[in-house]
Amino acid sequence: MTELSTAPMHRLLKKAGAERVSEEAAEELRRVLEEVGIMISNEAIRKALSAGRKTVRREDVRSAALELIPGIKLD
Repeated sequence: MTELSTAPMHRLLKKAGAERVSEEAAEELRRVLEEVGIMISNEAIRKALSAGRKTVRREDVRSAALELIPGIKLD
């Protein structure tokens, strides 16, 4: 079962400048973003556990994203 739906993927692609978005494109973006989310989550969990915590904090997620996605801009 997927955690994300395709409707927000259509909106993201349109927001990025796409005039039209196929259902296949939205579905592929959904798959990619889910996989990236899982990768970031796993790293954030590792960071929390290595800090002796059971709770994943915002900074764990942020740090994991910055580490795994070169050039990502987070404000």
